[in-house]
Amino acid sequence: MEIELTPRLAKKVYEADGGSYCAWSPSELPMLREGDIGAAKLSLEKDGFALPNYSDSARVAYVLQGNGVVGIVLPEKEEKVLPVKKGDAIALPFGVITWWYNKEDTEFVVLFLGDTKTAHKRGEFTDFYLNGSNGIFTGFSTEFVSRAWDLEENVVKTLVGKQTGKGIVKLGGTNLPEPNKEHRDGMTLNCEEAPLDVDIKGGGRVVVLNTKNLPLVGEVGLGADLVRLDGSAMCSPGFSCDSALQVTYIVRGSGRVQVVGVDGKKVLETTVTAGKLFIVPRFFVVSKIADPEGLEWFSIITTPNPIFTHLAGSIGAWKALSPQVLEASFNVDSDTEKLFRSKRTSDAIFFPPPK
Repeated sequence: MEIELTPRLAKKVYEADGGSYCAWSPSELPMLREGDIGAAKLSLEKDGFALPNYSDSARVAYVLQGNGVVGIVLPEKEEKVLPVKKGDAIALPFGVITWWYNKEDTEFVVLFLGDTKTAHKRGEFTDFYLNGSNGIFTGFSTEFVSRAWDLEENVVKTLVGKQTGKGIVKLGGTNLPEPNKEHRDGMTLNCEEAPLDVDIKGGGRVVVLNTKNLPLVGEVGLGADLVRLDGSAMCSPGFSCDSALQVTYIVRGSGRVQVVGVDGKKVLETTVTAGKLFIVPRFFVVSKIADPEGLEWFSIITTPNPIFTHLAGSIGAWKALSPQVLEASFNVDSDTEKLFRSKRTSDAIFFPPPK
C-alpha cells in the first residue's frame, strides 16, 4: 500500500481585515487523518484580534514570527494574559479558551499542531467561537440568551447585532488587558532561549519540549522539539521507538529528506523548504541534510516524553551490536566490520559537513 508523504504548504481557510487562518487538509496530506493530527496557522496584522474560541483538540502553539498577546482560560480558572514572542511554545490542553492579539507593526504568526482523536473530523481542528457572526452566542434564541445572562431583550439584540466579524477582526481604539510576564510561568517555553538538550559544533542544536520543562504538555499528550541544523550538516537516520508519529514543520532554510519504511523501501525523497509540513509514520526511519543556508524545523511527537533511536553516530544502535552479529547480518568479513565500527565514534545525532 502506497503512503503519500509529500510535504505540503497550508491553504487559506478564511481571511479578514485583521489577518488570516490557514490549515493543512487531510485530503492533501492523508497522514493527518491516519495519525489523528491537525495542523493550522494563524497570521495577525497590526491590531488583528482572533476572537475567543476553544478547539475540539489538544494542541501545541508555536510562535513563528513577531510578538503578540494571548489570553488563556483553563477550565474553571481565571484568565491569564501572556506576552509571547518568536520561539515561544505554548501548551493548550483540551477545553482551553484562547484569544490572540497583535499590537505591533510586524505580522504575528502562530503555528498550531495537535491531536485530533477527540475532534469532530479526523485530521482537522474545529474551532468554536464564543463571539462573532459564527459565535455560540448568535446561535441561541433571544429568549435563551435573555434568560441565561439575565438581560433585557433589546440588550440581547444589540449584543447579537454588533457581532459582524468572523474569527478575526481588526480593532481600533480598544484597550485589551495588558499582558503579565508572570503569567508565562508554567504556560510557555521559549525554544530559542531554553537550555540546549543537544549542541554539536558545526552540526546542530536541539531543544526538547517535555513534561520536565513544561509540565502542561503532559495534559496535552504531546512532546515537541526545535531543531536547528547547520549548513550542509546531516541529522542521523533515526526513528521514534515508542510508536509515536513525528509531525514536522519547516521553520527556516531548506534541505533534503529521505524516509525509509517497511521492507527497506524508500517512501520519501524530496527537498523541503520553509512553510512545508510533513509527517513520518510510526517506526519509519528519517534523515535530513541541510542546504548551505541551514535548516530549522519544529516538530510535535505524539507522546509527551518521546524516545528516539538513532542508527548512526557514536550512540547509534549499530554500535551497540556485537562485532559477530554485525559480521553475520551484513555478511562481511571482520576487517569490513571493524572499518564500519571505527567511523562516527565521536559524532552523535548531527554530523558536520565533510571537510
